[in-house]
Formats: sequence, C-alpha cells, structure tokens
Amino acid sequence: MAKLKLNIDEIEDDFFTGSRLLGIVSQTKDYRFCWLVNAQFNFDFRLNSDMEVQLKKKGRNYFFDIYFFCEPDNNTEHYIYHNQFEGEYLLPEFRHFDFLWLIKADVIYEERFLNLQQEIKKINGIQLVAELTKEKLKNKENLIL
Repeated sequence: MAKLKLNIDEIEDDFFTGSRLLGIVSQTKDYRFCWLVNAQFNFDFRLNSDMEVQLKKKGRNYFFDIYFFCEPDNNTEHYIYHNQFEGEYLLPEFRHFDFLWLIKADVIYEERFLNLQQEIKKINGIQLVAELTKEKLKNKENLIL
C-alpha cells in the first residue's frame, strides 16, 4: 500500500497566492480593534470560531481568534488574526505585532493597499502598521485555514 504525503509547500503557495499581510501593533482588545476597524472602513468583521487556529505547544493547547470579512462587491477576503494567546504567539517571529491582517483577492491594487495602511494608522490606539512579506514568515503554516 502506497503512503500519501501532503505537500505543504503546494498548500502554502495556493493559500498565499494573491495575498498581502499587515502586522499591526495595538494594545486594544481584539473585539474592540475589530469594532474600530468596522467603524473606520464600514466593514463587517465578525469573530469566526470555525476558523480559530489551535496550536499545541509544550503540552498545552493555544487558541488564536480569527475575525473574517468578505467584500461583497469584489470577493476580497480579509482575515484579522490575534497573534497572542496566554504568552504564546501565532507567528513567534513577529511577536511584537498584536494583530495580523491578511488580505486575499484576485488583484490587490497597490494604491488601494497603501490607502488601507494609511487609514488603519488613523484608528485610535494603533501604534504601528507594517507590511510583512511571505518570505520572512517562518511559521506561515499557522495562518493557513
């Protein structure tokens, strides 16, 4: 009987194709942060418990909330990951970021993406917004849904 092996590289490539990732520093609680984002952009981010990321480290389970919103007019998907849970990080290489905002679309226009970054910076309590490149992600499999 032949063994089947899951090709993680292929899955990662498929998941991250057409995506951009932002790291956000803010001491705001995750539900409050999403409420502020919804108010600023007229989005409708909602906590999606079906998408929650569970990691097992040091014999314990850690749960990372994910908020989701899909723009109905252009099918652009937005995911906001809470990067920290009880002292553990979803992406330890970016532990200084509190939130990770992943945008997936067929086309993400540079001007619109830069405008989004600028508007996020205007939200009360946001200290830093920076684009994170996929090449610098060491634990990108933690973002795959």
